[in-house]
Amino acid sequence: MPTFEHHGASIYYEEFGQGFPILTFAPAGLQSIIKVWSSPSAPVNPTTEFAANYRVIAMDQRNAGGQSRAPITAQDGWHTYAADHIALLDHLRIDRCHLYGQCIGGSFIMSLLKAQPQRIASAVLAQPIGRVGAMAPGRAARFNAWAETLKDHPEATNQVLDAFHQNLYGPGFVYSVDRAFVSSCRTPCLVLAGNDEAHPLPISEEVAKLLPNCEFIREWKTGAPLEAAKVRIKEFLSKHTLR
Repeated sequence: MPTFEHHGASIYYEEFGQGFPILTFAPAGLQSIIKVWSSPSAPVNPTTEFAANYRVIAMDQRNAGGQSRAPITAQDGWHTYAADHIALLDHLRIDRCHLYGQCIGGSFIMSLLKAQPQRIASAVLAQPIGRVGAMAPGRAARFNAWAETLKDHPEATNQVLDAFHQNLYGPGFVYSVDRAFVSSCRTPCLVLAGNDEAHPLPISEEVAKLLPNCEFIREWKTGAPLEAAKVRIKEFLSKHTLR
């Protein structure tokens, strides 16, 4: 199995196709794993859609119900996931790549754009998560559903999980970075709009407006708009691929 170890974590990944690399982050929140790309919740599956022309890398996020595992601490946050992603690029000896992420993948992308912008040729953010307004009291239902899968993590006490939840979702906006960073990010980006509570349209619109070098697609999930979006995504990636 293609796995590697770093700082106590075991990270599982798969590769599809050959060419300029695209590192991908699947939807499903903290249960983001490779097989979600093959589900109806992912209108664009990069492992099949782009593998004819690119080296597409997909991964199971840590403790997401797949084959990646790591200890859970009260200090964990977006930087913890970013460290996994950077370690994967290092492991594969990838100096520069595109990013494609849906849902929580948008926040993962923003973390990487902040941590190592020199490695990212371009990024596609499909229905990025975010919050409009104040944070509701308590932990989010989806977070609690994920926590129920952690029976083999005795270190994941309620106190640890409360801290982890706050680290992830307390900041609001797109969670992993603030508006000041987004407005200063020069990496070419393409935003595919979200349209529900977890992926609010106003967040997609604001991200696209703040990014200095951004394209925006409002309708893209089904039918003719989906087919048109696939063409436009491929054109965007091609335009920013190093040759």
